[in-house]
Amino acid sequence: MGFRIVVIKSRAKLEFRLDSLIVRGERERRIHIGEINTLIVQSTAVSLTAALLCELTKRNIKVIFCDEKYNPSSELLPYYGAVQTAKRYRLQASWEEAVKQRVWQRIIRRKISAQAETLARLGFPQAKLLEKYAEEVEAGDRTNREGHAAKVYFNCILGEGNSRQGGGFLNGCLNYGYAVVLSACNREIVAAGYCTQLGIWHTNEFNEFNLGCDIMEPLRIIVDRRALSLEKGDADFKRKMADILNFTATIEGKTTTLDIAIRVYVRSVLSALEQGDESLVIFPAQAETE
Repeated sequence: MGFRIVVIKSRAKLEFRLDSLIVRGERERRIHIGEINTLIVQSTAVSLTAALLCELTKRNIKVIFCDEKYNPSSELLPYYGAVQTAKRYRLQASWEEAVKQRVWQRIIRRKISAQAETLARLGFPQAKLLEKYAEEVEAGDRTNREGHAAKVYFNCILGEGNSRQGGGFLNGCLNYGYAVVLSACNREIVAAGYCTQLGIWHTNEFNEFNLGCDIMEPLRIIVDRRALSLEKGDADFKRKMADILNFTATIEGKTTTLDIAIRVYVRSVLSALEQGDESLVIFPAQAETE
C-alpha cells in the first residue's frame, strides 16, 4: 500500500503513464502509482483520463473529489473489492439485528468515552457527564446517549449557541477531516467485499455510505483533536487535516499509521458482525495529533 497523500489544488491534467501518475500543470510532475495512498482533487479545473481512474480503482487507491467551494463532495469506489463479493453481500443482508445492536453499543460507548477524555483534557467539567452517558449506552443505543453526548460535547468545543450545521473555521476542519476518514473506512469495507450502503444503524436510503458512517464514529475524535490543535484561520488546514491518515496509531499492541490501523479496525467490526461476537471489535488505542 502507498504512503503518499496527493492533493491537486489548481488547474491540471492527470493521466496514467509508465506506472505513474502524471500531473501536467504549470510543470509536469511524475509520482509512482504504487506510492499513492489517497488522491484528493480539490479543484474543479482538474481533468483526469479514464485510464488513470481505472488504474486507481484497480490499485484500491482512495480518490476524493471536492466541489467548487473546495469541500469534499464525492469519492471513487470500485463495484467489487473482493472475489467473493456476492457471497459477502448475502451474508451482510442476513446479519442478526441483535448482533448489530450489540456492535453498535460497543462503537458508541467507545465514541462517547473518547469525547469525555477530550473534554477532560480541555478542562471541561462536562467530561464527567459524558463518562456517565458512556456507561449508560444500551444495545442499539435505545436511549440515544450518543445524541445527548453530542449536544454537550459540541456545545463545549464549538461554544454555546453554535452547531455542527453552522459555518466557521472549526466546522470546516471537521467536515474535511470526517470526509477523509469516511473515505478510508469505505475503501476497507469495499476491499473486504461488503456493501457500503447497508449499515447497522444508519439506514438513510439516500446515503451510499451507511456502513462507513457507522464504523467511522469512534474515529471522529481523532479528527476533532487535530482540528482543535490548529490555529484559527490556518490557510493550510486542508493538507493538515488530510495528513491525519499518516499519524502514528497503536492497535493490537502494534505501532503503525492510522491508515493501517483503520484497516485492522474495520476488519474487526466486519468479523464481529459476521461471527456474532461484539468483543472482536478492536479500536486504535491512540493516535498522534500534533
